[in-house]
Amino acid sequence: MSAILQVEHREIINYICSKQQEIRKDVERMKRDYYEVLGLSKGAEDKEIKRAYRKLAKKYHPDTNPGDKEAEKKFKEVTEAYSVLSDPEKKKLYDQFGHAAFDQSGSAGSGYGNAGAGGFGGFGGNGGFRGGTYRSYGGPGSGYQEYHFEGGDMDDMFGDIFGNMFHGGSTSGRSRRTSGFTGGFGGESFKSKGSDIKAGITVGFDEAAFGGDKVITLSNPENPGQPGQSLKVHIPAGIDNGKSIRLRGKGMPGTGGGEAGDLLLKVTVAPKPGYERKGMDVYTTVSVPYTTAVFGGEALVHTLYGDVMCKIKEGTQSGSKIRLRGKGIVSMKDSSVHGDQYVTIQIEVPRNLSPQARQKLKEFEEICQGSSRTA
Repeated sequence: MSAILQVEHREIINYICSKQQEIRKDVERMKRDYYEVLGLSKGAEDKEIKRAYRKLAKKYHPDTNPGDKEAEKKFKEVTEAYSVLSDPEKKKLYDQFGHAAFDQSGSAGSGYGNAGAGGFGGFGGNGGFRGGTYRSYGGPGSGYQEYHFEGGDMDDMFGDIFGNMFHGGSTSGRSRRTSGFTGGFGGESFKSKGSDIKAGITVGFDEAAFGGDKVITLSNPENPGQPGQSLKVHIPAGIDNGKSIRLRGKGMPGTGGGEAGDLLLKVTVAPKPGYERKGMDVYTTVSVPYTTAVFGGEALVHTLYGDVMCKIKEGTQSGSKIRLRGKGIVSMKDSSVHGDQYVTIQIEVPRNLSPQARQKLKEFEEICQGSSRTA
């Protein structure tokens, strides 16, 4: 009995396959030319294809047309067309064979594959087959396999006709998935992530040091004179020149139901007067009076975290450095780690001396010269 059911089951599957092939051919005949979908002439160049797709994708994007089924349908159509025409190999096949290049049963030899032994791929669209799952019933050597359609419509229909006549055995065993058609032109290979978009962003010195949120407006490739989309960007504390911020899902839309690409923002940190950054360390200078350098004292030093008083040792020379630990840039990997600030001392040479001050300096010079001669 099991063998008879298995044979009948295979015959039904073969019948479904043949009907599916007929439906596929009808669908292919109804498909619009991909160049026509994008409003282009055949043989259009990559730049023209990309420009046309961006314009139409923006026009029909579901976010721009919430609840509009017709716009959603057109968006899927232009995305499908772009996924083929933007790929050099797929475009070459399409230019040579048309839609038949992506038909699993076509003669173009496109290599987009059959579903595997005993199986078949589905194809999208309203009411279309979408592939399914083989489920095994019974024990080793005595079981059988049954094909289940994904989406429920076909399983429900055949369930109404044939009931549970193929569920006579044990329900133990494993199921094996077959790859189905998606997006209207079969194979999971067409479900792909959208392209990433690269752009630049300039942040202030303090913004890079401490982080924060920043609203940016992207350029509008279709209307250069008009502002594009506005996005809120989080600037991570400690980011440096040349690093990139990734905004997931803000790139080009995916194809065949694939996720959108990412937006990569390359960071440029604007300079800050009086500050220089090298990695996590910060370099500044401070001017001290001549007398403070000679006799010692204190000097006010500006840091990213506020002003601090630094001790100046007696006899400090111009070009000497003071190290302020932990006053540098925070680490992006560990917020408890900071760089240092290095302060270079510049001695102020007195100007516009009074006669009395000049006389005292002369006496000081003579004393110093006398000391050096006797030493």
